[in-house]
Amino acid sequence: MPRRRRKTGRISVFKGREAKLNRLIFQILALEGPLTIYEVCNRVKTKRGLKHTKYTNVNRRVRALKKSGYLQKVGVRKTKAGFQSILYQMTAKAYLAILLNELDLDKFIRTVNKECAITAIAVLTYQN
Repeated sequence: MPRRRRKTGRISVFKGREAKLNRLIFQILALEGPLTIYEVCNRVKTKRGLKHTKYTNVNRRVRALKKSGYLQKVGVRKTKAGFQSILYQMTAKAYLAILLNELDLDKFIRTVNKECAITAIAVLTYQN
């Protein structure tokens, strides 16, 4: 019988067809800071297996991530052609999504002490 892939603990931004590109966009922006969509696309094309990724796909992903609140505009930069290009960077929500996606909840429960457990409960149950 084939093993099932884990379904709990997966964040929606890292699911589906666009998961690989989203993860790579987050990685690039986390390591290099604010970049334009064109610069992100050039960095994506240097990665193995994504050499033929088109600018339109990266543009669509970046704009969707901005609309979802994972990326934000931080300024503009003048391009060589004289146009203004928007700089994007990750929000705290994106950093949290990466952290929660990598977190093994079973290991966390086994190793947590009483004070940390109470703090985690308070943080997770707090709602606006």
